[in-house]
Amino acid sequence: MTERAYDKNTAWTHAVIPPMAPFATDHGADVCVVGAGIAGLTTAYLLAKAGKSVIVLDNGSVGGGESGFTTAHITHALDRRWASLTKLHSAGNLRHAARSHTLAIETIERIVKDEEIDCDFRRVHGYLFTAPGSHPSTLRDEIEAAHRAGLGSVHYVDRAPLLDFDTGPAVRFPDQAQFHIRRYLAGLSRAIERDGGKLYTLAHVTDVDEDSVPHKVVVKTARGHQVLASQAVLATNSPFIPRISVHMKQAGYRTYVIGLRIPRGAVPPGLYWDTADPFHYVRVANVDGADGPDEVLIVGGEDHKTGQASDADQRHARLEAWARERFTQAGEVLHRWSGEVMETVDGLGYIGRVKRDSRILISTGDCGNGMTHGTIAGLLISDLVQGRESWMASLFDPTRVNLSVGAVSEYVKENLNVACQYASWLGKGDVDDAAQIAPGSGAVVRRGLKKLAVYRDPQGQLHAMSAMCSHLGGIVSWNPAERSWDCRCHGARYDAMGRVLRGPSTSDLAPAAPIEAPAGAGEPAPQPGAPEVVAVPVSAVAVPQSRPAT
Repeated sequence: MTERAYDKNTAWTHAVIPPMAPFATDHGADVCVVGAGIAGLTTAYLLAKAGKSVIVLDNGSVGGGESGFTTAHITHALDRRWASLTKLHSAGNLRHAARSHTLAIETIERIVKDEEIDCDFRRVHGYLFTAPGSHPSTLRDEIEAAHRAGLGSVHYVDRAPLLDFDTGPAVRFPDQAQFHIRRYLAGLSRAIERDGGKLYTLAHVTDVDEDSVPHKVVVKTARGHQVLASQAVLATNSPFIPRISVHMKQAGYRTYVIGLRIPRGAVPPGLYWDTADPFHYVRVANVDGADGPDEVLIVGGEDHKTGQASDADQRHARLEAWARERFTQAGEVLHRWSGEVMETVDGLGYIGRVKRDSRILISTGDCGNGMTHGTIAGLLISDLVQGRESWMASLFDPTRVNLSVGAVSEYVKENLNVACQYASWLGKGDVDDAAQIAPGSGAVVRRGLKKLAVYRDPQGQLHAMSAMCSHLGGIVSWNPAERSWDCRCHGARYDAMGRVLRGPSTSDLAPAAPIEAPAGAGEPAPQPGAPEVVAVPVSAVAVPQSRPAT
């Protein structure tokens, strides 16, 4: 049976996005920002406002990457939870973390006001409540930890203000926020261009060279055009520089979301989270305008490591069942989608220079709090680019090494999981014969010592590629919901035909001979620099994981 790809539209689909010109010639600038999501555009906005010449490059549109798949909870109630973060960071760093995420909320609010951005921004309270089976002390521990971090207004309430079900006791995080992400990004892009910045699309960046031209970086694209800049910022969710080190300290997770029609007012405005593992997260948004009779109830959860599960339909079904049990007025499902979250070993992002004195800066590791981490990236990176000291620099330093027991344990667990994925080179393919692949579907097929990623298009034609991720040689898996190939190791993603969609990879899956051909017949010569398939013997069994427990 042909696989069904779900509706990729999100609650943010209806937004007027300013067009971006194709990147068709060489340019020069003070700063080149790669990525037109919240981290890249906030950085570009603040730098352009400070008088820097800025160029933003993206292979797609404004908000077309992971920022456009967010549920836009703007909060300092961090996904890793403060009770967990107390085991990973010093008291001083905890306070800096709380202060930085609070500053991010205030910064977004100020930008919305200053730029008059119509993006449904509003302040709301956040509520954390326990899931069945949670330890009785969970909420008390979270309140105590939040107070140690300096969030003194966090307090206990008898229940969250939901009408359809009684959550029981909850923790209230006052004055959080929400907005329409794509309208916000559209407003940022217009302000960047007003202040002299330039935004370009069809710009697939493949390398950043900081060695060939003194005191400059050369940002290179797949079509041969480049930007010569004083500094470059990689704000692409999962950067390709540094190639290895940062990816040993973070891992990619898929998270799933549905949007259900619900009568306006049936769910009070707010951000809602439970303590399940993986946890659920809920909010409402406008669906037919601010005065329409209905809203969209946005419910997320069901996370797993990227490439290590292929049951999106079941995960969306479980979200729908969970939502309907608790929100009895929920109507039709309007949207289904998923996004990728980069989880670091210590629960805070990696933002700053890739090494001391480097002209390349990165923003990654949002840990499920992309709206605030992305805004922190803009604040911190704009300071660093302008040579200003920042109290946030050491906290988010990409080169930091956290030696706490919890961080080391998370590091070991994630890297053992990655090692297990390399062992899958030794196993069988998903199917024994490509004839078993239905139109519109894909599967990994073994051919001798190699594994191929084989896609059968809707017309029945087979397309074969190496199943080896072009980043560090991990094996890809077929994602039936997105119709993509997802790397099990570091989260790179490719479309059905093997074209790279998301980093840290910068190149496509290598083409292979037609699957019907005898093994070894007519295979093209290896591409220059393409890694060989290596079977790594690891005596372990890989299993799907949820995001780090909170």
